[in-house]
Amino acid sequence: MAYVLASWLTLLVIHGRTVSSQMIHTTTDRYAGSRALLERARQSLAGGVSSPFRAKFPVPLFLQDGEGPKVRDVDGNEYIDYTLAWGPLILGHKHPRLVAILREQAAKPHIFGAQHELEYQVAELIQSLVPCAERVVFTSSGSEAVQCALRLARAYTSRNKILKFEGYYHGWLDSVLLSHHPSAAEMGPPEHPHVVLGSQGQTPNSADNVLVARWNDLECVEKLFAEQGDFIAAVITEPVLCNSGCILPEPGYLEGLRKLTQEYGALLIFHEIIAGFRIAPGGAQAVYKVTPDLATFGKALAGGLTLSAFAGRREILEQMAEGRVAFGGTFNGNSFSLAAALATLDEISRDGGRLLQHANHTGRRLMQALAETAAEAGVPLSVTGFGAAFSLHFGPNQIHRDYRDYLLDDRESLRRFLHAMLDRGIYSLPDGRFYVSAAHGEAEVAETVQAARSVFHSQEWKAGEGKLTTDER
Repeated sequence: MAYVLASWLTLLVIHGRTVSSQMIHTTTDRYAGSRALLERARQSLAGGVSSPFRAKFPVPLFLQDGEGPKVRDVDGNEYIDYTLAWGPLILGHKHPRLVAILREQAAKPHIFGAQHELEYQVAELIQSLVPCAERVVFTSSGSEAVQCALRLARAYTSRNKILKFEGYYHGWLDSVLLSHHPSAAEMGPPEHPHVVLGSQGQTPNSADNVLVARWNDLECVEKLFAEQGDFIAAVITEPVLCNSGCILPEPGYLEGLRKLTQEYGALLIFHEIIAGFRIAPGGAQAVYKVTPDLATFGKALAGGLTLSAFAGRREILEQMAEGRVAFGGTFNGNSFSLAAALATLDEISRDGGRLLQHANHTGRRLMQALAETAAEAGVPLSVTGFGAAFSLHFGPNQIHRDYRDYLLDDRESLRRFLHAMLDRGIYSLPDGRFYVSAAHGEAEVAETVQAARSVFHSQEWKAGEGKLTTDER
């Protein structure tokens, strides 16, 4: 208690600024420091956060430190971290090899704006792991990687339309922020979904060159190709629907997409920003044995440093070198991020991918244990995913094939569960997604399951039974 009180008193004056009386909470509030700092941040940052998604947490925490599978906030609370910074920390926090190489690299130039050896060293390592990677290009963000992949596809095919799927997030730019999380009323008929804008301020003609289909519904895709196949440049999809419930592809579905695109002369783009270097060293394309024409990567690629990439067939990517497709970026291939990528990729690929096997095995253990714990308590919960990334689904609907199934989830029960778990030291993403790193193990599984059991048998949980919100449907 003395430590918490002392920590809180130091927060009352921050760099000479006194925290107002409206921001003062009693020391019984375990998040008092985070709440106070969020109020201060709102005076300079829009919404007090650097990415609006972060404001959706039950409590937007201000974090201070982390190691392995755990983080600590400014109030001194420790958590098992299943957010992993929204995915990048595949090795966990402060992995010794990553810390060592970054310390070494910090004494060298962080960026040249010219060629250096780390560029081809990391590219060659990606080539050795990823089936489609005949050529590799580095970017700073996944949104950039997606935009260039789409431009390359349009240039290569001389077509304009892109086919994407409901519930998919391919970045926040106008050309792809479409039908990401539409309401049931907006989506239209399942056999021919509407293209729905994702944000105010988005130009309406952003939808002009995009078609939308249901995920895991090959018949829907076949109909769109039959109608407009001569105009479709590419199909872009996550091999696993990670951004809306971690829903796996049904047997034969990815193969069907590959066959259709080849028949109609379109390209297949795998958005592996999440699955890449997480589900396996070679990504989902290696697991499902379906090789796309292009693929985008990010998050786990550099173990927490800012780096994304796209890779694919030589003749498609060489359009940039030939001057046919414009692309650039000051920070592309910077030495600091690539040093981290070289260490990360080497770690996850050595010994036959042992570290990723461990992360996925641990994640599958946790998936099963959480489902069993809920069933024992009579709580309707299904868990979907592939181990190192999975999602929780509350409610009677136990079948999740696509985004429309995901919309049926009980959001209020999920919200209450995540908040109660946070109070018990379990930190996960606000949409019910859990990321598991190579640093997580049986101890973390046991502690997490015990926390879930405590929630399901608590009076606070039982008092909320039967409540269901439809606000987000």
